[in-house]
Amino acid sequence: MTATEVLVALAIAVGIAGIIVPVLPGTVLVLGAILVWAVQVGTPAAWTVLAVASVLLAGGTVVKYLVPGRRLKASGVPTRTLVVGALLAFVGFFAVPVVGMFVGFVLGVYAAERARIGGAGAWPSTVAALKAVGVSILIELVAAFLATVTWVVGVAVT
Repeated sequence: MTATEVLVALAIAVGIAGIIVPVLPGTVLVLGAILVWAVQVGTPAAWTVLAVASVLLAGGTVVKYLVPGRRLKASGVPTRTLVVGALLAFVGFFAVPVVGMFVGFVLGVYAAERARIGGAGAWPSTVAALKAVGVSILIELVAAFLATVTWVVGVAVT
């Protein structure tokens, strides 16, 4: 492996970690790393790998919003609730390092749903929102892994 390939692999690993723990723009890092590799290698095969990885990551991004969004609409959780959860996740990220973002999201969704529908229905709505976020992360992770496999194949071919 060349030094560029090692650095690209590290950047991809950081991107995947950023998908799992949404602090970094994971998909952008994975795509950016593969772009750097394609520019460095500069062969038609490298550009093909970049194109395939781009399609996989873009498709994953579209699907990660469509599928959980439909599940949330079916369970009756409004977008406003997710916005409140995201805002409290943002505050929590700075207030309590490492776990604050997750705690903030759960508290924000629960508080918004409690205000909207009362205590009895707030927790089931919160669980539905958490499941939707989990599905979203899983979809993005699968797309990143597929793009990574594409890159690995490209490295082996070039």
